[in-house]
Amino acid sequence: MNPHTSDRDRAASASAQGVSNKGSAAAKWLRWPVRLIGLAAAAGFALLCGVALALAVAYPNLPDVSDLRDYRPAQPLRIFSADKLLIGEFGEERRNVTRIDDIPQVMKDAVLAIEDSRFYQHSGVDYIGVARAALANLGRLKSQGASTITMQVARNVYLSSERTFTRKIYEVLLTFKLEHSLTKDQILEIYMNQIFLGNRSYGFAAACESYFGKPLSKITVAEAALLAGLPKAPSAFNPLNNPNRARSRQLHIIEQMEEKGFITAEQATQAKEQPIKLRTSSDPNRAHAEFVAEMARQLVFAQYGEEAYSRGLHVYTTIDSSDQAVAYRALRRGIMDYERRQVYRGPEKFATLPTDPKALTDKIDELLEEHPDNGDVMAAVVLEASATKVVAVRQNAERIEVTGEGLRPVQSGLSDRAPPNIKIRPGAVVRVAKLPKGGWELTQLPEVEGAFVAIDSQSGAIRALVGGFDFQKNKFNHVTQAWRQPGSSFKPFIYSAALERGFTAKTLINDAPIFFGSSVTGGQPWEPKNYDGKFDGPMSLKTGLAKSKNMVSIRVIHSITAAYAQRWVTQFGFEEDKHPPYLTMALGAGSVTPMQMANAYAVFANGGYRTQPWLITRITDPSGRVLVESPSPSPKEADRAIDTRNAFVMKTLLGEVTRAGTAARAQATLQRADVYGKTGTTNDSRDAWFAGFQPKITAVAWIGYDTPRKLGDRETGGGLALPVWITYMQHALKNVPVEPLAAPAGVVLEGGDWLYEEFARGNGVAGVGLDEAQAGPVTGADGSPVAPAGAPVQGLPAADEKKSILEMFRN
Repeated sequence: MNPHTSDRDRAASASAQGVSNKGSAAAKWLRWPVRLIGLAAAAGFALLCGVALALAVAYPNLPDVSDLRDYRPAQPLRIFSADKLLIGEFGEERRNVTRIDDIPQVMKDAVLAIEDSRFYQHSGVDYIGVARAALANLGRLKSQGASTITMQVARNVYLSSERTFTRKIYEVLLTFKLEHSLTKDQILEIYMNQIFLGNRSYGFAAACESYFGKPLSKITVAEAALLAGLPKAPSAFNPLNNPNRARSRQLHIIEQMEEKGFITAEQATQAKEQPIKLRTSSDPNRAHAEFVAEMARQLVFAQYGEEAYSRGLHVYTTIDSSDQAVAYRALRRGIMDYERRQVYRGPEKFATLPTDPKALTDKIDELLEEHPDNGDVMAAVVLEASATKVVAVRQNAERIEVTGEGLRPVQSGLSDRAPPNIKIRPGAVVRVAKLPKGGWELTQLPEVEGAFVAIDSQSGAIRALVGGFDFQKNKFNHVTQAWRQPGSSFKPFIYSAALERGFTAKTLINDAPIFFGSSVTGGQPWEPKNYDGKFDGPMSLKTGLAKSKNMVSIRVIHSITAAYAQRWVTQFGFEEDKHPPYLTMALGAGSVTPMQMANAYAVFANGGYRTQPWLITRITDPSGRVLVESPSPSPKEADRAIDTRNAFVMKTLLGEVTRAGTAARAQATLQRADVYGKTGTTNDSRDAWFAGFQPKITAVAWIGYDTPRKLGDRETGGGLALPVWITYMQHALKNVPVEPLAAPAGVVLEGGDWLYEEFARGNGVAGVGLDEAQAGPVTGADGSPVAPAGAPVQGLPAADEKKSILEMFRN
């Protein structure tokens, strides 16, 4: 510094320097915004260049979305009842494509409220939604997403589920392309049909049927809100598996619908209060036509092959859904009634229950998942058990108490002396069912099986078919696949043959003991007996059938010959090789299926015509265009199996069975005289049958074990199968007028019995086995032999006579 400089000069210099420094600092601060703006501009330019590059590289590689203008995804094979109720679906995805105009507004509103409320305002990417989600996430509020419906369509239809930056770029670009190529309604329509909603359901129409058992057109606000909650997490919010979480999300969506103006406050309140009725396997209103659906699937697959599962074919069957539902419940009730009389076999599993409440809940859920409900026979885990009360818990923590009569079926499992594998105790997995008059009972899954089929007597159309107790438990169709001995239910076909050989309803047959030694049978001696072990002596053919007397049937078949009877029964559709020409054929020792029996009994019902059971009425494509149509057949003379007179007389004989015979409960319960049929119980009570008809409907019920074994000493077709048949007919014949007998030409009424005109007034067979010591020929009232078919008719030997000819047993 210059020593000669004055203080004033130094002060002035310092002041100037200070000003200079301040100006420099100010300039420096002014440069930062400029730099930031420059950096932002550079970043924006780089971003634009990046976007341009991405567009240049990625856009040409985006998939062509023009096909979505005519959206046609793979659709499953759908099976319907005659009244258009969905009874089965086959394919990888359950989907029922519904056009946007046919989707209820409440369903669209529920989806928009929770997924994309500004869908009709944005151009594919909701920038306001993105900003709102970013602020919420940065502010550590509840995490929010920003995917629009268009972005979800792009992701679900075209892209993989991987989470990478590249895929996100493709998703945004594809979103813009979709918005440019399609209308908003087209995009929403694709979303509403494409999105996965759990339970193998894709799209809201399929989900509505899957969860609620109803068409989408009938959905309510509460139900729509429940379904709208599924796209976010179909498993977590599944109302069947996680009802509490599903309920919480449903309430949130209802609030969002109200907040965003889609519904009023009053509608929101009503929706929150509405109980949701989910479709479950135990739903009593379900048709439960799984066996029918599988039969239809096999028929369609045989014609269309693998493409049947993706073409969206609609197959309409002859099944009446209300008839089917009643048949299903009737058979299951009949089987469960039998099961209540069986020895308790013990719980299905035992587990140690933890004491921690949360661990206990998890353990119970695990056990119940391993043992799902079987319709109305539901699983439960025992919490407390004593001789007078059992406390158990079901799904959704439903706590039930079983006391009194509800404990009777499992009383042996509550005894102090019960072995460990039978003892009911805490941790045991048991079965429970609701009692008709309220309350619960403990029971068990049955080992016995059953079958029921009903057909239209005139056309053969199948009206109801239940192939077993439960399709998921056992897919073997006992109606069409189970070859069983028909027992006494086969006797009417032997009697029908006898009518053609001169027998009448008045013909006297001796109900007396018969014995066949080994020299006759060629094997073990045979001494057949009546079911009750009693012998009532001479009785008319009509009474012998009504009382199901075995001795009468054996004498009849011996008189007409077993070979003739074998040929005769083939006219009803039975296979000759399944019914060897032995005398035991009179007792139903051959093999039949329930479907065969229904078809055969329909011959009596329709006046003598043999029809073929049929199931499918038409097949259409998804748009309703008919591809195949099967008109209902009507009986033709070429289809005649037996004479009209034969069918008529057999109808009167079978009417006596349901009036005063082994099936007298039928007319007494149904309070009508136009029902006909025959009970059947095989040797050692291994099979229980009832086959019968009203002129319009023929139905057959069967109960037995898959591996034949004794049902029980007192178990009969009249006690087991007949109640199933009656329950079905109570429904099927409701509002059907009683059909009076209409006698055809060539029959006459004599003493209350209908006879062939030529065999009236004593011209038919007078009696069989009335004087068996002589073993002479069967004669008419005038003493002349009666053998209309040209074969000799012989009596049977008395019990003390010995015959060495094998033909006595086999012919």
